[in-house]
Amino acid sequence: MSDSASGNSDLQSLDNVTLPPTLPVLPISEAVIFPYMMVPLVLSDENLIKLADECLAGDKILGAFAQRPESDDLDDLEDLDELEDDEEDDLRDSDQIYRVGTAVRIQKMLRFPDGSMRLLGQGVARCRIDAVLQDDPYIRAQVSPLDEESDDDSQTLAYMRGVANNFLKIIDASESLSDELKVVVMNIDDPGRLADLIATNLDIDVSEKQEVLEETSPRRRLQLLSKIVMRELDVLELGQQLQTKVRKSIDKDQREYYLRQQLKAIRRELGDEDDSTVELDDLRERLSEADLPENVRTAAERELDRLARMSPGASEYSVTKTYIDWILDLPWNVASEDKLDVKRAEEILERDHYGLEDVKERILEFLSVRKLKGDHRGPILCLQGPPGVGKTSLGRSIAEAVGREFFRFSLGGMRDEAEIRGHRRTYVGAMPGRIITGIKECGTNNPLIMLDEIDKLGQDFRGDPASALLEVLDPEQNNSFTDHYLALPFDLSKVMFITTANMLDTIPRPLLDRMEMIQLPGYTNLEKLQIAKRYLVPRQVEENGLTRKKIRFTDAGLMQIIEHHTREAGVRELERKIGAVCRKAARKVARGGRKPHSVTAKNLADYLGHPEYTGDRLRRRLRPGVVTGLAWTPVGGKILYIEGLTLPVGNGSLKLTGQLGKVMQESATAALSYLRSRFGDLDDYAEFFAGDVHIHVPAGAVPKDGPSAGIAMATVLLSLLLDRPIDRRTAMTGEITLTGDVLAIGGLLEKVLAGHRVGIRRVIMPAANEPDLENIPDEVREAVEFVPVAHVDQVWRTVFGDDY
Repeated sequence: MSDSASGNSDLQSLDNVTLPPTLPVLPISEAVIFPYMMVPLVLSDENLIKLADECLAGDKILGAFAQRPESDDLDDLEDLDELEDDEEDDLRDSDQIYRVGTAVRIQKMLRFPDGSMRLLGQGVARCRIDAVLQDDPYIRAQVSPLDEESDDDSQTLAYMRGVANNFLKIIDASESLSDELKVVVMNIDDPGRLADLIATNLDIDVSEKQEVLEETSPRRRLQLLSKIVMRELDVLELGQQLQTKVRKSIDKDQREYYLRQQLKAIRRELGDEDDSTVELDDLRERLSEADLPENVRTAAERELDRLARMSPGASEYSVTKTYIDWILDLPWNVASEDKLDVKRAEEILERDHYGLEDVKERILEFLSVRKLKGDHRGPILCLQGPPGVGKTSLGRSIAEAVGREFFRFSLGGMRDEAEIRGHRRTYVGAMPGRIITGIKECGTNNPLIMLDEIDKLGQDFRGDPASALLEVLDPEQNNSFTDHYLALPFDLSKVMFITTANMLDTIPRPLLDRMEMIQLPGYTNLEKLQIAKRYLVPRQVEENGLTRKKIRFTDAGLMQIIEHHTREAGVRELERKIGAVCRKAARKVARGGRKPHSVTAKNLADYLGHPEYTGDRLRRRLRPGVVTGLAWTPVGGKILYIEGLTLPVGNGSLKLTGQLGKVMQESATAALSYLRSRFGDLDDYAEFFAGDVHIHVPAGAVPKDGPSAGIAMATVLLSLLLDRPIDRRTAMTGEITLTGDVLAIGGLLEKVLAGHRVGIRRVIMPAANEPDLENIPDEVREAVEFVPVAHVDQVWRTVFGDDY
């Protein structure tokens, strides 16, 4: 922790402040804080920042106690002998602070990017530590206020006048004390406040200031200060005498200084100006040549005039100059020309990415409209899909296809609104937000900006970045986007925004409404094979120093990697496995091997070892009570086995295991209720309904939820009831109601792709999802039979036949 005390007094009334019985204690090094004084505090220690956070969350009052010098003897702690043994042990961790301090009310708080915190507080009352309650993570103590005695006699008035007059002489002789302090001193008629103000502004030892603080009688306090002020005045007068003598001894150096100043004036007259003048002229020249909107030019000229009146050594000089540089560097009216050759753009998109027809079609539509209409407004697209399907890399290809500059930044984990809107210039180290920074880097006002991982935005006390993006991504508002740093409107309507997300559930609805959604489903195995042959294998062969003559992948070898060494919707893991094979081959080549390597399904184990994924496969045989379901996950679809057993002894209850969520449990209950309503009155099944039923969904360590397993659970129960197995190549998905109706579900494409990967040949699905079949790839529709159903009876007839 670092700290400092201010000498400015705030004369507002603090007489009615009531101190809490306990306060967090902030140790102050090399300073003593007095009541009514404003004090800035800079905290960098993690525990002290916790102290400040607790204080700000409560009554905003903390105890500021000066630290003892290391040479002080701890034996002079008052009342130490009266403490119990356990209290004395607690005090030893906090015995480096004085027992009398000042209660401080926090007025303002500012956090810095390095994690430190700056507080502005005001002393409100003297207080005394009665008992230390804790030392970790920070000190907390029981305190009591020290009431000030009343001294209004003539002796006190005499001391006041004497101390005040001597202190005014110190102000006149001192270079560090301002003349404004004289006005404050002359207008204080309270002896206690006067003593505290003078003690605050005197450059004396902490121990002497502490002695003044601990004195509750204003008259005795002024008596102490009278001696101190007289001593300090004598020291100042002696110092002035010494300075006079030293000044006479450095006449030569002073003479050289004046000559150098004259030399600077001569150079200025000759045109050889100093650096600050050159900077100003350069800024004026850039401003005159810049293509700026009128309101921006007016603001830049006003700031430049202020800069010209500043001294180069002033703290605001660099801040103002940086602000003008930002204004001049931004491409307010500079736009790149879109390449409206639709055929060329289509070739670029096909060259870089396989599949993704919906995205390519939307980009080509945008270029076609621009070519026909000339509308400069850019689209706002959101690419949603599982990891590894090419969402981020697609952004660069789109930028190249339309001929725009490309800027990408990730929103994942972003919690500060200022990352989008920028910081106001009043803050130290303020900068514009990422949007304006990206436009500056691109050098045009119509780049393609990719906002990656928009579904992983966060929020905390610093603001909500998602709310800040509402203006950025709204075509009706972003033509006058105002960054907090610039405080000038910037037109973002020409920018082409593309966002990416793995899931839509975490994106706020108002933000989602501003984007045009394009789904990128997972790839089929055949699509992965083509991607590997066209892009992944050539890239990994080159990155590992090989050539196509040194290593060759057969289609069967690649398909073996896809099916048995990866389990993903995208192709990231596939590329890593191909890279691992290439590294194995590179090692053999580096050791002198000349034989070309051919990677096949038979010898793949020599490169990658045994298959990693064998669990997500069709079982060889399904016994009664086992059904293949389909599930959706953020990384694509997955098959899900639902198993059931009947327990002959029980009370007709249903037991569910496998970390099933509440919705999934309700689906199982609804399925059993419907089955009981259909068959419960038949004597042949009385034994079944009298016993317990146990349903389990592997894998037990993975949480599962959702309504789409409803018809699968109903089919498990009927399979147990009839003691008949189900075809292992039949999978099903759909929500069931209490009356047996089958409702629509989501993620059909991902579920079907997952089933197709493992060999499913028939999928029973809700009839309401039939329009989604248009998105299923042709190769999958040719290999899989789709059975739309509207009622669970249709499911059972499909699985067990009409005679069930």
